[in-house]
Amino acid sequence: MLHHTTYSAENKSEKWITFIHGAGGSSSIWFNQVRFFKAYFNILLVDLRGHGKSAESPEGTKYNFDQIIDDVINVLDLNEIKKSHFVGISLGSILIQYMLFNNEDRVEKIGLGGAILNLNLQSRLLMFLGNLTQSILPFIWIYTFFAYVIMPYKNHRKSRVYFINEAKKISQKEFKRWYKLTDSILPLLKKIRSVEVKTPILYLMGEQDYMFLPFVKKIIRFHKSSSLATIIGSGHVVNIDQSEKFNNTLLSYLLRD
Repeated sequence: MLHHTTYSAENKSEKWITFIHGAGGSSSIWFNQVRFFKAYFNILLVDLRGHGKSAESPEGTKYNFDQIIDDVINVLDLNEIKKSHFVGISLGSILIQYMLFNNEDRVEKIGLGGAILNLNLQSRLLMFLGNLTQSILPFIWIYTFFAYVIMPYKNHRKSRVYFINEAKKISQKEFKRWYKLTDSILPLLKKIRSVEVKTPILYLMGEQDYMFLPFVKKIIRFHKSSSLATIIGSGHVVNIDQSEKFNNTLLSYLLRD
């Protein structure tokens, strides 16, 4: 069972909001959201396998996206959460969108920060370089390089440093297990783009998220249940870069009928 934490709503609401972090992070990246949203919702924070306080998998384990989604569903079942809003960042955005294919009945509304819907040439080159070097370089070197490419500006420093420090807690073996998921990520993203779901989705994207924002702008033209909020002065990790704007924009969306 994944390590997870729950917080009761201060207003006694029966509504839940579940936060899913990105690769190399942990549920601790949501500290600004917990303080804000627990006034309105019950909160569930989840550490994905090998991240945060969740245990590493046994030797020889190979990951796939269905397995990871099952991990999250098991946590929902354990806490008797029949339905929840879901909020994700980066890789967490992919997991939540994939969850809709077989578990749409468990999802109320969705908020996705730093959402990944496709990979541009630069991000595909990064994946290729990662595959070439993961067997010879310490993963934290690779991860740090990725972090600087994805979050390059001075105002991204807080997010960049936070994610690098969190990634240092992950083992080399665990990193390799997760990195192998990149082999299946392009077909999965293609499937996500091609299927229009009825569940409302708000994409919360930083204006400086140059690698992923263009694809979100395209998708909302075709997916009528989706909308975009562009957050000025923010990069990929919007919930840290501009936490106040992120929180207020997301709350307004979740409370809207």
